[in-house]
Amino acid sequence: MKAIRRFTVRTVLPTELAAVGQLAANLRWSWHEPTRRLFASIDPALWNELDHDPVALLGAVEPSRLDELAHDSAFIAEAERLVVDLEAYLREPRWYQGLADAPARIAYFSPEFGIASAIPQYSGGLGILAGDHLKSASDLGVPLIGVGLFYRAGYFRQAIDRDGWQKESYPVLDPDGLPMQMLKEHDGTAVRITLALPEGRALYARVWKMQVGRVELLLLDTDIPDNGDDLRGVTDRLYGGGGEHRLLQELLLGIGGVRAVGRYVELTGTAAPEVFHTNEGHAGFLGLERISDLIAEGLTFAEALQVVRAGTLFTTHTPVPAGIDRFDIGLIERYFSTDLLPGVDVHDVLALGAEDYASGDSGVFNMAVMGLRLAQRANGVSQLHGDVSRGMFGQLWPGFDQDDVPITSVTNGVHAPTWTDPMMMALAKEKLGTYDTAAADWASDAVSDANLWSVRRRMREQLVQDARERVVAAFEEEHPGATAPAWMHNVLDPDVLTIGFARRVPTYKRLTLMLHDQDRLRALLTDPERPVQLVIAGKSHPADDAGKALIQRLVKFAQHPDVRERIVFLPNYDIAMARLLYPGTDIWLNNPLRPLEACGTSGMKAALNGSLNLSILDGWWNEYYDGENGWAIPSADAAGDGAERDALEAQSMYDLVEHQIAPRFYERDADGLPRRWLQSIRHTLSTLSPELSADRMVREYVERLYVPAAHSRRTITAHGLQPARDLAAFKARVAQQWGHVAVTHVESGGVQSPQVGDELKVRAHVQLAELDPSEVLVEVVFGRAGAGDDLAETHRRELVLDSNELGQPATFVGTVPLERSGSWGYNVQVTPRHGLLANRAETGLVAVAH
Repeated sequence: MKAIRRFTVRTVLPTELAAVGQLAANLRWSWHEPTRRLFASIDPALWNELDHDPVALLGAVEPSRLDELAHDSAFIAEAERLVVDLEAYLREPRWYQGLADAPARIAYFSPEFGIASAIPQYSGGLGILAGDHLKSASDLGVPLIGVGLFYRAGYFRQAIDRDGWQKESYPVLDPDGLPMQMLKEHDGTAVRITLALPEGRALYARVWKMQVGRVELLLLDTDIPDNGDDLRGVTDRLYGGGGEHRLLQELLLGIGGVRAVGRYVELTGTAAPEVFHTNEGHAGFLGLERISDLIAEGLTFAEALQVVRAGTLFTTHTPVPAGIDRFDIGLIERYFSTDLLPGVDVHDVLALGAEDYASGDSGVFNMAVMGLRLAQRANGVSQLHGDVSRGMFGQLWPGFDQDDVPITSVTNGVHAPTWTDPMMMALAKEKLGTYDTAAADWASDAVSDANLWSVRRRMREQLVQDARERVVAAFEEEHPGATAPAWMHNVLDPDVLTIGFARRVPTYKRLTLMLHDQDRLRALLTDPERPVQLVIAGKSHPADDAGKALIQRLVKFAQHPDVRERIVFLPNYDIAMARLLYPGTDIWLNNPLRPLEACGTSGMKAALNGSLNLSILDGWWNEYYDGENGWAIPSADAAGDGAERDALEAQSMYDLVEHQIAPRFYERDADGLPRRWLQSIRHTLSTLSPELSADRMVREYVERLYVPAAHSRRTITAHGLQPARDLAAFKARVAQQWGHVAVTHVESGGVQSPQVGDELKVRAHVQLAELDPSEVLVEVVFGRAGAGDDLAETHRRELVLDSNELGQPATFVGTVPLERSGSWGYNVQVTPRHGLLANRAETGLVAVAH
């Protein structure tokens, strides 16, 4: 008989084990190895079975074991020592507390957060990145508050049927069984967030709070009796449902999230956020809620928009338009023609998300476009992705060169304590005196090649054992009552060169590129002297049949008797699997279609453990590959079509594995050590560990984006919000006049036969209409002149006002230094100037000489 309802009864721990309960309540256990070891010691088998979830562990362990621990003085002493350590971690100043004039708090909104495998609120890289962001913010002392949704069924659990086809199931989570608490009013009742909906309806949500080290994470949940059955399901699944369902999720995340933060601040008396960070466009509606609040304080929409923009950062993660949420314009109009946002006119909302540019669709509302229009600062997640984003969104700034589009980049990082294997951390502690593997001196002779190789071999062995268990378990789940074949207990070999590939499975990531020439792959896998083995994992979106077909094709190949012990597909890719998969691989493979990989952090996690990368020069690898830390698969960008490109790039991949990678791995000295391979490992650990750390990433966000955004917001809100009114008036006046602004004539002189070291004098005549010369920035832009007179490697110099006679164009003068030989060129550019503009392109207005 099956239960009609499932719920969790929380354990009441013996008084002597109160410290254990304190440790379980803070998610620092998800990355703090000493705390994880304490929980593992309670019941190692159960700890592994329950995906390293201390709350579930304490609920499932036998009472007799708890009684035993309550009388174990050594265990109690260690738990109490760890609580003292945790309290010091939460209280003592860290890196951020040494900064001057930094924001009091930053709100970080994301549709998903991947913190621990026991809390499946993530689908892939975006969520894992968000979780790592919170963890490093905590370690650095950054006063972040995270905001997301609590999905009752998370993403999905993946299984593979007998035909190799992905099957999805959605186990329901019980919040009472997770390390989180309900946010309550002073009277003990649950905080309730309300959103007005069309037809006079309302959506209600409660708020859960998780403690992620020093960082609070608020998650909104609609599965409460206040809602009807349809609205209770708004937060049912991550990325589930159709357009209207998704819209409701994003309205709740953005608008409801701001309201939840506001209520949390009021209840706790803590600092309100000065900066709002929107992690992808899903949370973009948060800016509209803040505008509504400012309108209630007496500002117009345009004035409130300036305040919101000043304190908002938008991070885009997609390199393709198809990856952006776009809603039917009629649906948006229906939802915002309500009391949802008091004081906000629906037409102002529609204008923010309008694709009102040449290639746009007038029938859709674009969440990324709105995100960019609501944020004064924006970034991509690798240098290459920043450039791709400037091209993809460049039409929002017509007339500006791609390099001038105001989207910068902060390359993603990964949280080293989460993703570095305990064996690597133990080696660093024993030989280098620190658990901080990102800061350890891996070039030191204190770590011998034999030490390094021993750990690498044990991590590979650990992966092999885990993979065998997963393959057997998957078979027995699909064949109830049957015994797994003997060969499944022997898949993979801990002494064979191991290549890993694991990620979401959209078609552009090319899961099956390795199958392009199956005979060639088979020869690599079964080579009698230098064999290769592949460990593969990944989920395809439930609605993506093309992605599922790729998984099916790979699974069927892996079932062939001659290769089935050398290639495995592991179902249900999650954090628990990944923590063993990344360290256990010798090579991490990544072969997307360039430039469609925004960053690709899986290879970073492998590198932190000494794995080498084999990748297309895309995402982070494009900026960090140096010839010693792995191999670059040449991109066949000039191929005639996709099939030819796949063939050329697959051939290059096979050649690299056969002729460079495998020989280097199997070349051993008299001590049985692959010295040349170990040289690459040591170089990877030494050079990439600090660069790939999420600590580096978060520091960049703080110093380059959060602090400037906070300063902009403080400036624009000073003196009773008068600067916001002034900036809005300036933008309106400049926009009205700009059609009459023009560079009417440019003269140059002072040099007869230009040579290096000369200075070219430039004089520009600019028609200013009714603008004052102080309200424009006039610059000479100069650089190498290429084909079609396009300028490259450009530099700028401001031209200064020389004359401004009534009825005549204003004259601006300056010089161009001729510092290099070759073909040079220049032009003159005019943009609006105001002290509260973050960059020259902010208004989208520009005039150039023709």
